[in-house]
Amino acid sequence: MTEQDFIPKPYRTKLESGTVTWESPSNIALVKYWGKKEHQIPANPSISFTLNNCKTTTTLTFSKKENTQHFSFEVFLDGEKKEEFKPKVETFFKRIESYLPFLTDYHFKIETSNTFPHSSGIASSASGMSALALCLMSVEKELSAIQDDSVESQKYFNQKASFLARLGSGSACRSIEGDLIVWGDSTTVEGSTDLFGVKYPYQVHDNFKDYQDTILLVDKGEKQVSSTVGHNLMHMHPYAENRFKQAHENLEKLKPILKSGDLDAFIAIIESEALTLHAMMMTSMPYFILMKPNTLKIINKIWRFRQDTGLHICFTLDAGANVHVLYPKKESKVILDFIKNELVAYCQNGQFICDQVGFGAKLLSS
Repeated sequence: MTEQDFIPKPYRTKLESGTVTWESPSNIALVKYWGKKEHQIPANPSISFTLNNCKTTTTLTFSKKENTQHFSFEVFLDGEKKEEFKPKVETFFKRIESYLPFLTDYHFKIETSNTFPHSSGIASSASGMSALALCLMSVEKELSAIQDDSVESQKYFNQKASFLARLGSGSACRSIEGDLIVWGDSTTVEGSTDLFGVKYPYQVHDNFKDYQDTILLVDKGEKQVSSTVGHNLMHMHPYAENRFKQAHENLEKLKPILKSGDLDAFIAIIESEALTLHAMMMTSMPYFILMKPNTLKIINKIWRFRQDTGLHICFTLDAGANVHVLYPKKESKVILDFIKNELVAYCQNGQFICDQVGFGAKLLSS
C-alpha cells in the first residue's frame, strides 16, 4: 500500500454533530526504534507487546461550523482544559488533513483521560494519539456511509487508523491491535511496512501468551528530554547506522525465539535492546540520561533475583526512568511477591502498575 490508498473518496452523507468514544492501550517495544526519517518514518523496524491496563480513553465531540478555513478544537485531560496540548494536536491535524478532509468542517472537543501518568515514559502519546485517530476514523466511517463490517473493511479501518496515529506519534501505530505488533519495513516479517503497524503473522509459543508487565513508576514527572528531540539526535549520531542494523538483526533473531518459547534467549535480546536504547541517548550530542539511580538499583536487583532463582524475570525500558518488569504468567506468583517485597521500595510513592499483554483498542460508544 501507499499513502494514496488512504485518501478518501468524496463523502456520501452529512453529519451535523456527534460523539464517539474509544479506548486505546499503550504498548511496550521489545525491539526498539530510535530515530525517524521524514514524515514519521522509522529508521528501523520495531516489535511491541500491546498492553491491556495502561490505556487512554478519548471522547470526541464534533459539531458543524461555518468557517471551514481553519482547525477548531479544544483539548481536555481529566476534565481540565490543556492549552499546552494544542500545538501537538494542531501539528497532527495538519499532517493528516489530506487523508481526513472533513477536519476543517467541524469544531472538535477532545476529552481524554489516562489510567497512568502522562509524559512519564509509559508512551502516553501512543495511547492518546491512537485513541484520537480511531475516533476520527469512526467519524469518517459515518461520513462515508460504510455499512460493510467484513474482515477486509475492518482491516482497512485498522490500517488507516494506525497510519494516521503514526503521524501523531510514531509508536501510536502499534496500539491499534495486539498482541504483538510490528512497525517498520523488514525482510523478516512478511507484510511489514513503514506506513502502519501490522499484527505479527507467525506462530507464537504459549510461553508468551498472557505475558505480564509490571511497570515500576520510578519517576512520574515529565521527561527532561522529549522523545521527539531524542529521535532527532539520531540524525548525526556516530553509532546510528550500526544501531539500525542491530535492530534488524534482533528482529530476525526474535522470530525463532517466539516460535520455540526460548525464554532465556528472549531475555537476552529484550534487555540488550533496552540498554542499547539508553546507550544511544547517552552517546548522542548533546547527550542525556533518562534513567534515575533507582532505575539502576531495580535492574541490579532483577539480575540478582534471576540468578538466584532461575525464574524468567527481565526488564525493559522506554524513553524514561520507569522499569517494565516482564515475566511469563506461569511464574507470576513468586515474581510478583519479589516485586512487592524488593522493588516497590524504589518506586516514587511506592507506585506501580500491574499490566499484561492485551489485544488492542475498543470502541466504547458512537
